[in-house]
Amino acid sequence: MNEAARINAPVTTTLIVPGMGSDHCAGLVSESIRRLPGVDSVQTNIAAHRVTVASQSVPPESIRRAVERAGYEVDSVDTGSTSDSELQSEERYFKQAEKRLWIAGVPTTIIMLIMAPHMFWQPIPGYLAIVAILAFPVVFLFGGWATHKSAWRSLTNRTANMDVLISIGSLPPYFIGLVGFIYPMTSFIEMAATIMTFHMLGRYLETKAKGRASQAIKRLLKMGAKTARVERDGEELEIAVADLTVGDVMIVRPGDKIPTDGEVIEGVSHVDESIATGESVPVEKTVGATVLGATVNKEGRLKVRAQRVGSDTFLSQVIRLVEQAQGSKVPIQEFADRVTGRFVPAVIVIALASFFSWLLLGDVLRPILFWGASFLPWVDPTVSTPVAAILAGVAVLVIACPCALGLATPTALMVGSGLGAERGVLIRSGEAIQTLKDIKVVVLDKTGTITRGQPILTEVVAAAGQEEDWVLQLAAAVENASEHPLAKAVVDGARNKGLPVAEVTEFRSVTARGVEGIVDGRKILIGNRRLLSESGIAVEALDEALDLLESKGRTAVLIAEDDRAIGIVAVADAVKPDSKSAIAAMHSLGLHVVMITGDNERAAKAVAAEVGLDQVMAGILPEGKVDAVRELQRIYGQHVAMVGDGINDAPALKQANVGIAIGAGADVAIEAAEVTLVSGELSKVVEAINLSRATFRKIVQNLFWAWAYNLAAIPVAALGLLHPMIGVVAMTASSLSVIGNSILLKRAKIGEDQRGAQS
Repeated sequence: MNEAARINAPVTTTLIVPGMGSDHCAGLVSESIRRLPGVDSVQTNIAAHRVTVASQSVPPESIRRAVERAGYEVDSVDTGSTSDSELQSEERYFKQAEKRLWIAGVPTTIIMLIMAPHMFWQPIPGYLAIVAILAFPVVFLFGGWATHKSAWRSLTNRTANMDVLISIGSLPPYFIGLVGFIYPMTSFIEMAATIMTFHMLGRYLETKAKGRASQAIKRLLKMGAKTARVERDGEELEIAVADLTVGDVMIVRPGDKIPTDGEVIEGVSHVDESIATGESVPVEKTVGATVLGATVNKEGRLKVRAQRVGSDTFLSQVIRLVEQAQGSKVPIQEFADRVTGRFVPAVIVIALASFFSWLLLGDVLRPILFWGASFLPWVDPTVSTPVAAILAGVAVLVIACPCALGLATPTALMVGSGLGAERGVLIRSGEAIQTLKDIKVVVLDKTGTITRGQPILTEVVAAAGQEEDWVLQLAAAVENASEHPLAKAVVDGARNKGLPVAEVTEFRSVTARGVEGIVDGRKILIGNRRLLSESGIAVEALDEALDLLESKGRTAVLIAEDDRAIGIVAVADAVKPDSKSAIAAMHSLGLHVVMITGDNERAAKAVAAEVGLDQVMAGILPEGKVDAVRELQRIYGQHVAMVGDGINDAPALKQANVGIAIGAGADVAIEAAEVTLVSGELSKVVEAINLSRATFRKIVQNLFWAWAYNLAAIPVAALGLLHPMIGVVAMTASSLSVIGNSILLKRAKIGEDQRGAQS
């Protein structure tokens, strides 16, 4: 970055706002910050209680004040990584909510205990003074003060947050109750204390439940190693992981966590990579293998050269992707946000209308109370008209608090993205979740996606009178001198069978034909028909076997010993073990599966036949993959997902409606994709689709029940049939039911078929 660009680059400020617990809250915070001149962008992450602001000119303190004007306290302000501070902030907020609940709960419990005998058995002398004193700290101090301060800031900022409803629902009953000191009337002070206490209980339970919903990212944050053993200047030292640099040689003993991403330079072991891939079977690691930070070395001692440290590591990237998903919005949420933004003012209007309707038309409306009293034990049809008006107005305020609406989407995203991360399926955004569930076509790159991406020995054919092991042994001896990838596959195939690989002399590569050499005094030729024909060697006896292998998409070469053909070795980019079953599972979901490859049509069709593909687009150059995806979008609509792993796949991944990158592939492909499959297994595509369907189903369920609750409860409250204290309990239960329904998403069997994804 040049100096001018560096100077003009916006500064990012991150604030932790513990009370920002729903989309409605986040909208008010964002609106307040955007009013500051010079703000470039505002991003909110409800799961992390984080607000990120980009600006060239607005100082952090001004941003803090804007958040406070919206009615929310700021726990911390940072300009760097906030993962640790977010975790600490959430812990502090939970303890604070617990403390406030206890402080409010004790005096409210005493009020409840003395209220029953005072009302039904024996009047208690000085009862009104006792409850007024006990309720004062509940309503005005501790949790009450924070609620009223938030409500006041919100109103002075020309917005209305959820605390406004609680303040209006608790302050007037308290003050009206004080009138009892000078004029005999029903006391509402007990109601004020109860409403505030249940509000504190709701905050505490929501904080606890949301903590459970976001525990996946907490586990990720705590998962990395804290220290590392390194070799420096011939000595073995123990240092903090934060002090590691690229190139450090780390000593990883059995049972230790690998401190950071790197390459094995010495030793053999098995590594538990379940945190990355979701697979419990340890993976063998030898010299040259890549290992990931936070995975566990099971038995052997390894030396690992650090390749990525700090924010560049795999674990850091996973955390960022999960945070992005949890902080993103689903398109269906936009409508809900617009409605919720107008909901609180509408509730206040309805509450006032209910109050004045009962105050002015009490006698006309009283038959409703007599009707309700016949089956609702808390309805008292004999209350005075002013009391009925107060009960109806306050009930509307407390029952309609839109917490459940605000929690509907983010809690489902929290659980869904966390569940995906645990299984090695990283979904970057809420939009991808909504789009992926409607996918009709899955486009698969061949090399590295359907296949392993590296050639292996597949078949050895021996001519009459020859043995397969002998043919392979001679072929491996000559190919051992070649640097061609196909030659390596032949040599590895021989060694895997335990065959000795002899020395070759007079090795020579024959352009466009093959290779030759002398093995134990025998002249060995390996190549195509032309090479053997030019040497006068007949190959007709092997023509049928050669044609059959080539029809399967194999790269097959003839082997000759001295003056006779003795066999064939075939090499291919082998299909991954799970590709066939994964494609069958995609078919069971009703998906059309297409393969795009640069290979020739015969080789492509051979792979397609092996794994059961619906359509093959062969001979497609890298720049043609984008056009191929566009053509499929033209035919099937905007419902095309692309799966790839290479640099040349990145443009097509972007063009597709959902790009899915194989995690073992190129970084640029992963950056271009909305979904990353860490393990590289094609079956994870099915898991990603099942996860998106299950998550979106939870979002729809949450929004439906939250709206149904409010639409049903508000009219009941306005008619005077819902006591405010019952209303505040129901409001809290509604929010918890949304969170609980989201947590049930953890039961989704996304690794099975679509039916298993339902919960």
